[in-house]
Amino acid sequence: MPSWFKRCETGSKDSVTLTPSDYMARALFHAARGRGRTSPNPLVGAVVVSADGVVVGQGFHERAGDPHAEVRALDAAGTRARGGTLYCTLEPCAHIGRTGPCVVRIVDAGISRVVAAVEDPNPIVRGQGFSFLRQRGVRVEVGLGETTATTLNQPFFTLIRERRPFVVLKAATSRDGCIAEAPGRRTRLTSDAADRHAQRVRAEVDAIGVGVGTVLADDPLLTARGAYRARPLTRVVFDRSLRTPPDARLLSTHDAGPVIIVTTAGGASHADVRSRLEARGATIVVAPDATLRAALGCLGERTICSLLLEGGAAIHLAAWDEGVADFVRLYVTPHTLGPAGLRFLSGRPFSSAGLFEARVEPLGPDVLIEGYVHGPR
Repeated sequence: MPSWFKRCETGSKDSVTLTPSDYMARALFHAARGRGRTSPNPLVGAVVVSADGVVVGQGFHERAGDPHAEVRALDAAGTRARGGTLYCTLEPCAHIGRTGPCVVRIVDAGISRVVAAVEDPNPIVRGQGFSFLRQRGVRVEVGLGETTATTLNQPFFTLIRERRPFVVLKAATSRDGCIAEAPGRRTRLTSDAADRHAQRVRAEVDAIGVGVGTVLADDPLLTARGAYRARPLTRVVFDRSLRTPPDARLLSTHDAGPVIIVTTAGGASHADVRSRLEARGATIVVAPDATLRAALGCLGERTICSLLLEGGAAIHLAAWDEGVADFVRLYVTPHTLGPAGLRFLSGRPFSSAGLFEARVEPLGPDVLIEGYVHGPR
C-alpha cells in the first residue's frame, strides 16, 4: 500500500500536507478495485475531502447495477461532505439508468467542488454531468489524472467510441519469435507460472476469443481455471465457414458462460450444421462481412467491453493487419523452435519496444512482456 494511502485513512489528519494529485491517486486506486466486475460499466473511484483537508468518504463502483462510486463515497462521508471536494475518476452521471443520477446526490450533499479526471464519452453522459453541477454553483475542474484514468478505462472507452471490444492480443512465443513448431501443430511453450498468470487474466476480461483453427487443433475449454471470476465468461469462436464441431469441448461448459460463434452469411447457410451447434447451446451470430472488425462489431452490440484474443495465428494476424489489436501480452519462453517454426504475426515487423507503457515481469523461466499498441485515447 502506498505511503500516501496510509496517510489518507478516512477521518485521519496529521502534519503531512496532501495535494489534489494525492487525492486523485487515491480515487484511481479505488477505481481499479472493481477490475473484472463492472462491465459493461466503467471503473470509477471517488474520494470526498472535507473543507479542512480530511478524507471523510471513499468508494468505488463494484458491479453493474450497484451504487456508483460517488454515491458510496458520499454515503460514507455523510454530513461531513458539506462544503468539501469530491475527487472522481470519471464525470458523474446525470441520467437515470439502473441507478439514479450521481450529480443530484452531489448537489444534495453540499459538495462545493468536483475534481474529475476525465469526461465520460458516453453520449448520454458526455458533458451533461459537469453542466448540471456548474449550473447549481458547484465548481468543476477536469483533467487531473486524465492519462491514468483514460488508460484504466480503455475497454469502456473503446466500446463507446468504436463500438467494439478492447482487444488484448495474447500469445506465447519461443525466444526466436515462434508460436508453434509448425502450422496446426499444438506446441506447449509456457511454464506453470506463466499458465497461472494467464488464468488470472482470463478472470478479468469479458470474453475469450479464438479462431476456428484453434478449436480444430486444440479443442480448448476456454474457461478460467484456478482463478476466481465474479461473472460468467463469454467464449467466442470466429468461424467464417461454420466448421466448429458440435462435439467441441467448449460446448459442454455452459456453466462457465455463453458460447458465441461469429460466422458469415455463407457459414450460416449451412443450416444443418447451424442447427446442431445451436442444439448444443451455441449462439450463432452472422457478421455483415468477413472482416474481423465486423465480427468485433457484433460483440460490441452485445456490450462486450474486453476480448482476450488467444489465437491462433490467423486470427492474430487479422487483428494486427486490421488495426484492431489494442494491447499485446506476450509470454516469451526460453525455447528455440528454429527456422521451421511458425512465426508470431507471420513475421510482420513487431517490437515490444514500440509498445506504450510496456511492462516486463519474470514468470518462472518465462518473461511476460505487455503494453498498449497505441497511447491512451
